[in-house]
Amino acid sequence: MKCRRMGIAIVLSNFCLSSLCAQTNKLFTDSVHILDTVKVTAFDLQVHREDAPAAVSVINKQQLQLLDNTTLVPIFNTIPGVRMEERSPGSYRLSLRGSLLRSPYGVRNVKMYWNDIPFTDAGGNTYLQLVDASQLQSAEIIKGPASSLYGANTGGAVILHSGRVSTAHTNDFNLGMGTGSYNLFDEHAAWTYTDKNFQSNLQQSHLQNNGCRQQSALRKNIIKWDGSTNISTHEKLNYIFFYSDIFYQTPGGLTLHQLETDTSAYPLAVTQHAAVYNKTFFSGISLESALGKDLDNTTSLMFNHTSFKNPFTNNYEIRHEWNYGGRTNFDYHIKRSSIRFDVSAGVEWLQNHSYITDNGNKGGQIDTLQFKDELYATQYFGFVQTTLQINDTWILQAGLSENQQKVRYRRPSDMLQQSFVNGNTKKMPAPCVSVLYKITKNIHVYALAAKGFSPPALAELHPSNGTFNDSLQPEFGWNFETGFKGNAIGNRLQFDASIYNFSLHDAIVSRGATNDAAYYVNAGSTQQRGFELWLSGIIIHNERSFLSDLQLSNSFSYQPFKFKNYTEGSSVYSGNRLTGVPKFINATTVSANTRKGFFLNILLNNTSSLPLDDANDAFAKPYHLLQSKIGFHFMANKITYEIFMMLDNCLNETYSLGNDLNAYGGRFYNPAPKRNYSVGGNISL
Repeated sequence: MKCRRMGIAIVLSNFCLSSLCAQTNKLFTDSVHILDTVKVTAFDLQVHREDAPAAVSVINKQQLQLLDNTTLVPIFNTIPGVRMEERSPGSYRLSLRGSLLRSPYGVRNVKMYWNDIPFTDAGGNTYLQLVDASQLQSAEIIKGPASSLYGANTGGAVILHSGRVSTAHTNDFNLGMGTGSYNLFDEHAAWTYTDKNFQSNLQQSHLQNNGCRQQSALRKNIIKWDGSTNISTHEKLNYIFFYSDIFYQTPGGLTLHQLETDTSAYPLAVTQHAAVYNKTFFSGISLESALGKDLDNTTSLMFNHTSFKNPFTNNYEIRHEWNYGGRTNFDYHIKRSSIRFDVSAGVEWLQNHSYITDNGNKGGQIDTLQFKDELYATQYFGFVQTTLQINDTWILQAGLSENQQKVRYRRPSDMLQQSFVNGNTKKMPAPCVSVLYKITKNIHVYALAAKGFSPPALAELHPSNGTFNDSLQPEFGWNFETGFKGNAIGNRLQFDASIYNFSLHDAIVSRGATNDAAYYVNAGSTQQRGFELWLSGIIIHNERSFLSDLQLSNSFSYQPFKFKNYTEGSSVYSGNRLTGVPKFINATTVSANTRKGFFLNILLNNTSSLPLDDANDAFAKPYHLLQSKIGFHFMANKITYEIFMMLDNCLNETYSLGNDLNAYGGRFYNPAPKRNYSVGGNISL
């Protein structure tokens, strides 16, 4: 019955959007109003979204503010092919087209950049909890392998943008606060200064709550400074620095019976005070230089340090991670008549040096030393990419990168392992070819073929059971994709549809053990064929009517992914559904504004059931997550005020927004909050 209701909701939302947009000519009585024609920078493009010959989605500032600033989860989940999870407050995972198959901490199989500066470390890990929604202006999401330009990934890449793009003189202040269920308190402040040659954004945020379960409290403090300065007429320096201090408790997974009857923490997680302490300093600079009329260069450098402590149910791990690296990209571009030709070439190099100490955990206190490890990880690749635009009708792009990862490991606490053990992956070429043809001015079709790869991360080579598994091999596979995108009705309706076929080989999956420790193995291959559809339209724009703006968008993902060749001992899992991936997701967003300043945002996410183990013996039930934000904004004495109230899980669903896959004893579930609320306000001057 739930699946039937979900299917009806999907059909209705898409039908309503198409039907209502067809009536927009009757509803528009003011001057023509168009949707944002945002530009994408992915693949070194500076084109409108519909001109990119790839599956690229953009989340703008307006979308980031649909709800509150406490989490990116519901906003990212409005993008087709994207699934962001939160197992407990502060514990995030991000999946692009099923890349959630393996994810010990943070983000896996997805490469991330912040303002063109590498954010993913050489060990293949990204701490997504370091990102605060209030400190972003936009995000670009590349779905499907992007290894030809961004190195190790099979799921895709994410490019975060902070800071404003403005040449006007500004001196702005912003302050926001909110409170709500579970002793939630959110506070953020920002100062932005801009003149002709200099831009500075200084931002601070604090977030805390007790969580909806025992042992699920969160405390998060971030201060960030970023901006840019024009060194000369030919050089521009961009910079970003931030320090984060994050603490969140980990309550542990529950069985299905516990999920339905008792959502308290896993008892051992309470007695062992299971939690994560993460203190990170991140710094990055990039220099944009015009070396001549047709030649540009962008060079970036990155350094960060993470102090990571994790009292767990079976141990107490302490890590000190040092990460540094850089990227340089030369871009040669010429334009002759109706032809534009671009060539980009460069290298990226990342280095990770980790000290790992595992001790016994005695009630949340460090106990007897178990081992000390030292690891080095290096990732480097060179890339070249060409782009040819002909008659403003064809865009052809071809790229190739050569990639390698090197790992060195030793155990100083063991007299027999004083020397380093070296493990190198073979060099892996990653080509990509794509073409876009403009059927009409507003309707474009594209096709691409791309190879992606992802070597095992340090958290998989060195899992929580204390072993070093240098037998793990990189995942790799080819993605073939075609789609169409564009706009209609004077750009009041935007659309994007794609169909793809991705075959992943040597897939890495997680295993659970009796002591709660996870480990990872290569498990054959997968077949990931899917379909995605995104529609966004302005239904009403009439500044003279009470309801001045009404916008509706809908995203749909169909993901019937399966294991292709997969056996474990005597068990054959070939043909089983891919673990952790829902077959379909439908997300609908409604945004309404009145002439008097009142606004209402509604998000409805319908997610189908998903398999929780490789054997497909257990499935998470489908859920319907309804969230809303209502508020009022006005201006007085040149100061802008906003007050709002947000209601989360309006339908009071029992569901898990982050599952522990293949968990021992059937403890798959991490219950999400039941119906809850928050209220808050913002002041801008």
